[in-house]
Amino acid sequence: MESGIIEYQETSSHRHPALVRNWLWIGVFMITIQVMIGGITRLTGSGLSITKWEIAIGTMPPVGERAWNDAFDLYKQTPQYHKINKGMTMSEFKFIYFWEYFHRLWARTLGFVFIIPFCWFLYKKMIRRSLMHDLIIIVLLGALVGVFGWIMVASGLINRPWVNAYKLTLHLNLAFLVYAYLFWTTLKVTFPERKAMIIGRRKNMISWISGLLIVQLILGGIVSGMKAGLWYSTWPLMNGVYVPHDLLEPAHWTKANFIEYDSHTFAAAFFQFFHRNVAYLLFILGVIIFIYWRRSMIKGSLFSNGLLIFFSCLCTQLLIGILTVINCKGSLPVFLGVMHQLGAIALISSVLYLNFRFIRSA
Repeated sequence: MESGIIEYQETSSHRHPALVRNWLWIGVFMITIQVMIGGITRLTGSGLSITKWEIAIGTMPPVGERAWNDAFDLYKQTPQYHKINKGMTMSEFKFIYFWEYFHRLWARTLGFVFIIPFCWFLYKKMIRRSLMHDLIIIVLLGALVGVFGWIMVASGLINRPWVNAYKLTLHLNLAFLVYAYLFWTTLKVTFPERKAMIIGRRKNMISWISGLLIVQLILGGIVSGMKAGLWYSTWPLMNGVYVPHDLLEPAHWTKANFIEYDSHTFAAAFFQFFHRNVAYLLFILGVIIFIYWRRSMIKGSLFSNGLLIFFSCLCTQLLIGILTVINCKGSLPVFLGVMHQLGAIALISSVLYLNFRFIRSA
């Protein structure tokens, strides 16, 4: 092992029964599915099919012809119906209604899966104070995701036929934040005797990757919300050039072009250009870490495997991103788009695992 790199082990206060650990992993899985369903809902244009936010009543879907007609009549009052889906049939409406309803229902189910066992574990005194603090933060963040989810939906019910891209990005990245916090908490409970490698200044490289990943997730959300892939669906160049012409024209760099992004191609060019290039930068850093760090580690060790998982997730996500872009021919590819969103979850997990296994100092 390379000089200056040593293994370190600590025992945390997150030692809990296997039942609590498994419960947390179920939560990680369910949030992953929620992100996937959210991606399908967005890509199929289903997010505006339910025009009300009813926490209790909304648990049940419309029952009977009259109830379905009432729900359809409410949707017919939206800009999306008049500008995009005018004349759609009831069966088409039921399709988009299903995905938005399923998205909300899964969120409610996730809440029950969390609350009921939580109360039981609390009653049995199976949750320590250290974990309690983390769980409270997760609950508050989860509630925030729900609130901003409705704010996002409401932005597409007045004047515009789609939700606001920036509000969608906020909703999506809050969901990523909840996932990340829960995943990190679950790692601490799963591995209370944490084995880590002290890598000194090398930790800065992981910090850079973590920071760039946050930027990339924000850019990705905006690119998705603006449907920027439809404007630039070629790779490696963007419609034949590396830097889009819109970005080279000083007159286009206005606040209005960022706010009213539907009326000009500038914002789509701006965010997709930086989304692509941050991906390239992440890949370069990933290659450097994988090639040079793995030499100093024992093959098959926790640390070597962590690097392998990270690099595999990074390469897969880059490939799916490229395939998604080149298949944006007139419409967004639903399957690839969802896979790209799940790839983001995998990449978040792998980067968190790197941070868990590699530390600056003891």
